[in-house]
Amino acid sequence: MSKTLEELKQAIVEGDDDAAQAKAEAALAEGIPPLETMEQAVVAGIEEAGRLWNANKYFLPDVILAAGAFKAAAAVIQPKLGAAGAPAKGRILLGVVAGDMHDLGKTIVIAMLSGAGFEVIDLGVDVPVQTFIDKVKELKPDIIGMGAYMTTTMLLMKDVIAGLKEAGLRDQVKVIVGGVPTNQQFADELGADAWGRNALDAAAKARALLPVEVK
Repeated sequence: MSKTLEELKQAIVEGDDDAAQAKAEAALAEGIPPLETMEQAVVAGIEEAGRLWNANKYFLPDVILAAGAFKAAAAVIQPKLGAAGAPAKGRILLGVVAGDMHDLGKTIVIAMLSGAGFEVIDLGVDVPVQTFIDKVKELKPDIIGMGAYMTTTMLLMKDVIAGLKEAGLRDQVKVIVGGVPTNQQFADELGADAWGRNALDAAAKARALLPVEVK
């Protein structure tokens, strides 16, 4: 890994917004491919912050700072990911279910899906069941992605899928679910089309669900 990418990754781990933005700009100026910069430094940095959190070496303020630095770097890189002008591989509607305010995982997933060539529409966090259904009607995405990071909110994914069925929309959209308390068995029980183990896996599953490029 280049020195610039190492410094970018470290800036994100340390939660330094200004340094993260500057190093992201420097990496692009050096001709490092945007996707490589995103995967090897930006995503790697926030994943390291997550590892430190899980190891009880980072606390919530540290993670929030790292997330801010991640977003600062991603804002520089994401516009370059689609600079080649290739058509989007598909439209993905993404949100965290109602009652859940965890944004970090969704932010990483959006970055990876965007890097994989998808058009991503972010509904945000604490998204009501009916909002998911209304937005599917309005925006006609190819895939809907739902995240939950608490066992108390993950069951709402079942209500969203039931609502899609009642509205006659389930056959028109693929469903991916993910988040810390979820697993493949849970996704199968819901009747989801795929489960994303992490951000990279979610992007791979999305590509698998849409093997033919969407026009």
